Amino acid sequence: MTTFKDLGIETAMADALAKQGIAAPLAIQEKTIAKVLAGSNIIGQAPTGTGKTLAYLLPALQKIDPSLRQAQVVILAPTYELAMQIAGVARDLSMAANLGIKVQGLIGGANIARQMDKLKEKPQLIVGSAGRIIELARKGKLKLQQVKLLVLDEFDRLLDDQNLQNTVDAVRLLPKERQVILFSATVPKKALERADFLDQPEHIVVEADSETMAARDDYYLMTPFRDKIENIRKLTRNLGVKRGMVFINRVYDAEKTLAHLRYDGIRVDSLLGHNNKQARQKAVADFKKGRVQLLLSTDLAARGLDIEGVDYVFNLDLPENAQVYQHRAGRTARAGAKGTVITLADIKEAYKLEQLEKRLGITFKPLKKAKKGVTPERKKKDRPYKAYHKKASPQQKVKKPVKQ
Repeated sequence: MTTFKDLGIETAMADALAKQGIAAPLAIQEKTIAKVLAGSNIIGQAPTGTGKTLAYLLPALQKIDPSLRQAQVVILAPTYELAMQIAGVARDLSMAANLGIKVQGLIGGANIARQMDKLKEKPQLIVGSAGRIIELARKGKLKLQQVKLLVLDEFDRLLDDQNLQNTVDAVRLLPKERQVILFSATVPKKALERADFLDQPEHIVVEADSETMAARDDYYLMTPFRDKIENIRKLTRNLGVKRGMVFINRVYDAEKTLAHLRYDGIRVDSLLGHNNKQARQKAVADFKKGRVQLLLSTDLAARGLDIEGVDYVFNLDLPENAQVYQHRAGRTARAGAKGTVITLADIKEAYKLEQLEKRLGITFKPLKKAKKGVTPERKKKDRPYKAYHKKASPQQKVKKPVKQ
């Protein structure tokens, strides 16, 4: 069995991992750690929940010289929650292994004056958003001349139309001689084309194994649009949901759903992009501690958020494409744990289920309606969702391709 030490990870960090119950590297870690240590530019692709964070964080920490009190590694992340999660893991590892490395999160929306004060402590590992890093660098508060490694976590999101310019501007602030590591669960062609700042990268892909796929069940429930929120309430109660994430496409709909579920006595909170940092922090903390049963979100939270014990993911709205489904579904069935994804679809959306099934290579199983709600059911006599095409009008039956 390959060990972290075999891959070149120093004893102090390997021992710190062992104390956390992490004895052997996962597939993406085994394939990338030694290459990152050797200085290669890497594009790493692996399913959610398969250890990508440690795949880049372990060699990144090892590359830092603790005696040099300047930023040496920069990690960009697309959301506040993901950046803080990465920074927390890095701090814990540094303390557990007694590395003496200072870690600082620099996120837009947080108090910039406080961040400036923290930068006086000369952190060596910076985790944050491109916009805030650019702002602090241009103010002369963040020195980047000694950065030798740049990591883009969820790089397809960082290189999408919304975030591309800020990401490119942040990269331009760094020395030309630096190593670049890109990681994500999905790697669309457009993102690869935009990652032209990498010099001869090696593309490493780890596919979901059969054991990982078997840990997750993918169900669908045919229901009219008007009944979707009511069915979320019934599902939550009838299935004994401990921690469920509910994904909605629009902020307005999320707020309406939140109000309805709270009125019905469901313990629920939301994680929405326009909420302030403190509100989002509290929502995640309450969800982790079990104070709330459901966490509502747009796709903001689908990226990289690692919350232990999420047993259900609900798609109140169908995801816009197969890649979004993968990221949403990746919030459950992580690290070998069991999980369930339930997608609620109106008759008019039946064709989308068929397209997702083809793109993802999975089979959606039907949920059986019960008198007091809905329960999982796998009986062959249940009609597949394709049967609902017969009820739809010819106009509704037109198949539209799912975006990639």
